[in-house]
Amino acid sequence: MEQQQISAYLLKSGIRPLQKRVKIMSYLVSKRNHPTVDMIYSDLIHEINGLSKTTIYNVLNLFVQSGVALALNIEGNEVRYDADTSTHGHFKCKICSGVIDFRIRQEELPNPMLEGFRIDEHHYYLKGGCSFCANKIEA
Repeated sequence: MEQQQISAYLLKSGIRPLQKRVKIMSYLVSKRNHPTVDMIYSDLIHEINGLSKTTIYNVLNLFVQSGVALALNIEGNEVRYDADTSTHGHFKCKICSGVIDFRIRQEELPNPMLEGFRIDEHHYYLKGGCSFCANKIEA
C-alpha cells in the first residue's frame, strides 16, 4: 500500500492521517512481522523526526481502538501488532520468536457452548518450532 492509500484508509476509519500515523501504519502493512513497539521504534527512529516510544504506543492504541490493527498478546507481557484484522491465527516459533499468520475458516472454528454469552473477540495462537527452525535442528 502506498502512503496515499494508507492515508485514505485511516481517514475512512475515522483516524486523522498525520505523518507519524501514516508511517507507522505503512510499517505494519509492509513488514507484516507482527512487531513490538521496540521493533517499530528501532526501524523508524531515523525516518521520523521526534519519534518516541510513547508516540508509538499512543498511535498503536488508537489503531487498535479504531479496528485497523490488532494487539497480539501471545506470550507473557510481549504485545505485538498486526494490520491484518481478518479472522486468522498466529503461530509463534519458540526458537526464533517469529510470528506467522495462518488462515482459519470461520465455519471450522469450534462453537463454544456459552448460551447467552456474546463473544466479541477470537484469538487463535499456536506455539512450537517453525519449519525453518525445525529444519535447522534436524540438519
